[in-house]
Amino acid sequence: AGGAERVVGLVLAPHYSGFSVGQYHERARAASGEVPFVGIESWHLEPAYVSFLADAVRRARADLPERHKVLFTAHSLPERVLVGDPYPDQLRDGAAAVAAEVGLDPWADWSIGWQSAGRTPEPWRGPDILEVIRALAGTGRSDGILVCPHGFVADHLEVVYDLDIEAAGVAADVGLAFARTDVVNDDPAV
Repeated sequence: AGGAERVVGLVLAPHYSGFSVGQYHERARAASGEVPFVGIESWHLEPAYVSFLADAVRRARADLPERHKVLFTAHSLPERVLVGDPYPDQLRDGAAAVAAEVGLDPWADWSIGWQSAGRTPEPWRGPDILEVIRALAGTGRSDGILVCPHGFVADHLEVVYDLDIEAAGVAADVGLAFARTDVVNDDPAV
């Protein structure tokens, strides 16, 4: 009507992987038929997203002991699908951008972990967040951990269960304070 063109658009996770975002885009493109399809492949360095995450990290750090580490997490994927895939690099770049905005020192104050690996015999990207929490407690150099699930944009099962229940439980077992940042769906301004 009025010369407006219909377009099917799809925005998913902030980081691109051919295994996830790529497959969803292919399916949506096939289903859109003659209606043009536009897929946003990645937006992990979008200034508003980096700023949102940096603010979430600052807020959550306020309730932790002074000696704590920030762990940026995302969904693990099988190693075989990550060959040549930009996903791990985008996750690292996104975490580094947020950490820089907050003023965190690389690796001393923050690192990357993976979560929600499938239960298959093939190797999945790690280290797993539960291993990271146990290892951090074993160093004696930290009294707490803050998890920023920057690979997720909603509080769903892999955030609420894997982090708020499972990871928080492991942190309690090893004597570390635990906190998790908000994700985008928690922000009433979005």
